[in-house]
Amino acid sequence: MDSAPPSLTKPTFEHLRGDQLFSGSPEPRISWKFAYEQDTAPGWEQNAYEIEIRSPAGNKPEVFRVESSASVLVPWPRGALKSRESALIRVRSRGTSNKSRNDSLWTEWSETASIETVLLDKHAWTAQWIASSSKPQPNANGSLQPLRFYKPFELPSGPVSKARLYISALGVFDVYINGQQAGDEFLAPGWTCYQHRIPYRALDITSLLEAGKQNTVCVEVAEGWYYGRLGFNGGTRFIYGGDELAVIGQIEAHTASEGSEGSPWTLTTDDSWKCIPSAIQQSEIYDGETYDARNEKDNWKLLGLDDTAGLNPTKAIPPPKGGLFFAKAPPVKVTETVTPIDVFRSKSGKAIIDFGQNLVGKLLVKSIFLPDGERVTFKHAEVMEHGELGTRPLRIAKATDTVISAGKEIQNWTPRFTFHGFRYVQVDNWPGELPSKDDLVAQVLHTDLQRRGYFNCSNKSINQLHKNVVWSMRSNFVSIPTDCPQRDERLGWTGDLQVFCPSASFLYDVTGMLSDWLQDVVSEQLEEGRGGIPPLVCPDILPKNWPHMPQAIWDDVTVLTPEVLYRYSGDLQLLEHHFESMKTWIDKGIDRGPDGLWNEDRWQLGDWLDPRAPPEFPGDGRTDSVLVADAYLVRVTDVFAQVCGILGKDDLAAKYAEDAAAHRATFQDKYISPKGNLMSNSQTGVALAIQHGLYKDKAQLAVGKASLDRLVRSSHFHIATGFAGTPIITHALTASGATQLAYRMLLEKTCPSWMYPVSMGATTIWERWDSMLPDGTINPGEMTSFNHYALGAVADWLHGTVAGISPLEPGWKIFKVRPIPGGNLTNAETSFDGPYGLIKVHWEFKDGNFELKLQVPPNSKAVVILPSETNDMDPSASELVVGSGFHDFSCAFNPGEWPPLPLMPAHKKAPGINTIAV
Repeated sequence: MDSAPPSLTKPTFEHLRGDQLFSGSPEPRISWKFAYEQDTAPGWEQNAYEIEIRSPAGNKPEVFRVESSASVLVPWPRGALKSRESALIRVRSRGTSNKSRNDSLWTEWSETASIETVLLDKHAWTAQWIASSSKPQPNANGSLQPLRFYKPFELPSGPVSKARLYISALGVFDVYINGQQAGDEFLAPGWTCYQHRIPYRALDITSLLEAGKQNTVCVEVAEGWYYGRLGFNGGTRFIYGGDELAVIGQIEAHTASEGSEGSPWTLTTDDSWKCIPSAIQQSEIYDGETYDARNEKDNWKLLGLDDTAGLNPTKAIPPPKGGLFFAKAPPVKVTETVTPIDVFRSKSGKAIIDFGQNLVGKLLVKSIFLPDGERVTFKHAEVMEHGELGTRPLRIAKATDTVISAGKEIQNWTPRFTFHGFRYVQVDNWPGELPSKDDLVAQVLHTDLQRRGYFNCSNKSINQLHKNVVWSMRSNFVSIPTDCPQRDERLGWTGDLQVFCPSASFLYDVTGMLSDWLQDVVSEQLEEGRGGIPPLVCPDILPKNWPHMPQAIWDDVTVLTPEVLYRYSGDLQLLEHHFESMKTWIDKGIDRGPDGLWNEDRWQLGDWLDPRAPPEFPGDGRTDSVLVADAYLVRVTDVFAQVCGILGKDDLAAKYAEDAAAHRATFQDKYISPKGNLMSNSQTGVALAIQHGLYKDKAQLAVGKASLDRLVRSSHFHIATGFAGTPIITHALTASGATQLAYRMLLEKTCPSWMYPVSMGATTIWERWDSMLPDGTINPGEMTSFNHYALGAVADWLHGTVAGISPLEPGWKIFKVRPIPGGNLTNAETSFDGPYGLIKVHWEFKDGNFELKLQVPPNSKAVVILPSETNDMDPSASELVVGSGFHDFSCAFNPGEWPPLPLMPAHKKAPGINTIAV
């Protein structure tokens, strides 16, 4: 057949997940994807689209036709939506194919999607912030006991046609309507720079209300990030001011008689609400949760008018400094359940549960019975060390949950306001001998992002490495992008995210979450008195005595991360929104010396966690830290010049392009000899110079390529890079025509290397190359985590070179397909469900013959470069441009020397093949 137009997916809005109903935008941009099937006409390209919009009330739909090939983030076609307004949208597309270039065909209409605005105007809020009228009495450690807020109410008669709850808290909350939890978010409403903005949630509670009867709303609030202890070295409490757990909520309900367009029945938080301390004694991010069943009320989520008589009164409090806003980021949810693989006793006889996977989440204990007053504790950790739970990497975080019995069976207990990074759990005072593998499970928690990128190949160790990258990303994308999930830190370090963002953007659709987080970065950067310097961590909760100083790589997040998100999403508004932040950082934030590069006296984090850095001084790497900063400065200025051009700011584009050229020339004079030798002749230094085009000419570049070749071979293919060099070392080798060296380095399994943790049984990416030493001892450094995504940035090379796909135009309208086989791989495959639809690549290599299968989604194109033309990475290599459809290619290919040999003294024997991961 091969003649039908493609089918369309249900439309989505802005960067919301497809299942998200609510929007904070009155004019939400609309996107749709195309599904390519066997009978879809090949080479299909859209030339027009229609959007149909109608109200749920069934009014006559409006249809808007636009002559355009755009299908990603197209403008809202009609007047702006008002607060609380709903709309039903479907789309169809007109286009041509290879077989119908003269005849345009319309697709069928897509499925209908719903969108509903929230409270767009602050005056739509009539609720008050409320807190207990009694002064809170902190626990012995200074933490606040969670509170439960109650309001029984009676709805008017008549079926409820639509009901919404708009809610937030100072702290984190769960909300129950008539005993049932409203929504499945965890740690709502998430963590932001609360002094600037506080997120609120909108929940559909239509099915939970009972008209003409008494109803109850219960909101349980814990301190979370708002009041809880945050930061290392003991941390700080009450960072955002005050010490009163508070909530604001507004229920708006429509009955069938008056419909959803009339004035709703409204219930708001005010001083008529009651409150009572929770049966949870304390619940802290770092230390865990203590639940005392002796203080629990039966049916505590359902207290009615008669039950609340003895509860404590509440009071209205002044609104906090940060204003309410509706968050774009998806909520944190339980996304998976993991069962134990083993239960055993430690060397000292402690009961240990092994879940087989280092993860972030919490336990769900199915049933437990203890005598009245007895307690069972659950201590979480990432690793075992010499037969015992390895708790030293927790630092002073207790990471312990406790259940105190009331002498009755407790069923399906789980902590509600804390999370842990763990693979192993030590259980103390479990009734009986040992828990069984059926007694409990681990609930995996992270921001509920849409997975879109996958990778697999013939090498099982590489597959495990990639799996580890995915698990570390999931573990550290919990409301914000964090650095580690287990110790007394869990902060949004900007440098970690900056280096990992390309990998993250391929694996998951992170645009909504990261653009929301970047808004907090901007808010802190542009605060008065900060000098345009972004925070090192965001939200910035570092102690006041922590030096506020500019840093390359970390602060460069303001320029590099919006540009990556733009490349992956095609969202021009994102660049426009962050333009002031970018320009402020480059013009005001960077501490420059007389030559326009970085001030040489400015201490830099540099190539953080170079494997040769001493355990207690992770910034003392072998590459000059100011050179690293200056290399980044050239790149950042280049990127900003390109952003100016994209935004049509031609004068600024020319200015910053000239600045970048001047900085490049200064870098060359300062760091590169006339013959092409780099001052910091290290893997990181040379890789930066190659990857960022810092050599003066081809002769110097040839010296740099030869130098990198020697450095890699003389290191016996061990990695010698930290945060700055790790994301680019394999890219630089590929750009040098030495892809086999990149494969050899990737596959080395002795320490330090990517495969060393895999060979040690790691299921996540480690913070240090040797977080655990070969004898099973935890690295002696005070800062050691076994779940930290930064060094997993090599995944970007796996996606873009091994599998071979990367965006050429923003949003993947046109993408590159250029896989380069090598190493001991015989095949690889990847899929990416991008803005235009599903891309698939599969290649096999056998006996010198390379075969490629490619799927291109409609309304996009692929530029294919076969590996027979990539041996010398000639930029003039011929390109095959193909449209949508299924394509097959083949060619002869010689990948070159395998395995490459190291540089060795004459009397030494080269390492054997057994050091290569398979």
